Amino acid sequence: MRTWLSKSGLNLAFLVIILAIIYVALFPDVISNLNMPVPDMDKIQTFKTMLISIVLEALPYILIGVFVSSFMQLFLSERWIARFCPKNPVLGFIFACTLGIIFPVCECGMIPIVRRLMVMGMPLYIGVIFILVGPIVNPIVYASTYQAFRLQPEIVYSRMGLALVVGLIIGLIVYKFVSGNPLKNLQTASHSHANDSSHGLSRNKFFSMMDHAAHEFFDMGKYLIIGSIITAAIQSFIPRELLVQLGQGEFGSHLFMMAFAFILSICSTSDAFVASSFLQTFSASSIISFLVFGPMVDFKSTLMMLSVFNKRFVLFLIVLTSVTVFILSIALGQMMF
Repeated sequence: MRTWLSKSGLNLAFLVIILAIIYVALFPDVISNLNMPVPDMDKIQTFKTMLISIVLEALPYILIGVFVSSFMQLFLSERWIARFCPKNPVLGFIFACTLGIIFPVCECGMIPIVRRLMVMGMPLYIGVIFILVGPIVNPIVYASTYQAFRLQPEIVYSRMGLALVVGLIIGLIVYKFVSGNPLKNLQTASHSHANDSSHGLSRNKFFSMMDHAAHEFFDMGKYLIIGSIITAAIQSFIPRELLVQLGQGEFGSHLFMMAFAFILSICSTSDAFVASSFLQTFSASSIISFLVFGPMVDFKSTLMMLSVFNKRFVLFLIVLTSVTVFILSIALGQMMF
């Protein structure tokens, strides 16, 4: 009960802060009434336009994503997935990528699903590939990325292809060099899964799906709003010369966009609309590094992984993913852009 209250209080605080920022952005005169310095009105107008456009473009894909995710979690059994996991690592890679297409769940809901599947017997390397690649290759993310970069389809295909290559490399490294099960509280996880299953059977699944979708929408929506506000503020108030200088550096632009993706923690169903706003400033390959690294490793998914896996494995996975995405995105830029 106390945990629920603290989480609700945190969500309420997020909501109040976000609404206050949006209100000030839409009605900047309130600042002048408080005798505070008002930024350039042209910049305020740019901020409002960019913020509203990013949110409105991304909102339909978040809605689709949360409803599909909720439907998958409540109506489809995961036991057959664990039962049909292949032994061969190459077939396991194909199987994990196929799961990402069949189960269009964003990174927010991917880790709990993988935890339950690993309790049922899914190999670690397949679970890792599913966590890394699944949030990118699913059809909803593909559609949102295509909508955001419809004039640059090569970015869409590069995002999907690079995600698959990164997933293959990391999956094979985990298969070859990681032994043992890094899951925390394995017995507790198994017991929790049993309780969740029986609880789900005792309730009306349709209303459970709607309730789950509402919670997930609010959880992902607040990150979208925060990320959109930060992105619009950077584009509107930071001097364009500074952004251009950051974007021109071959290494610096990739590091900046990867760090930006980690901090923003935007859902993969909507991050393409944020990334597209940097298209005139940053190189295509650094934008692809944002689109690939963010869904694989961000702040909120790191916290979720730490609650499921031991710290050593999470650190290993973050470092390995960071280095792999950084090197391959630069190589991709040299070959294609």
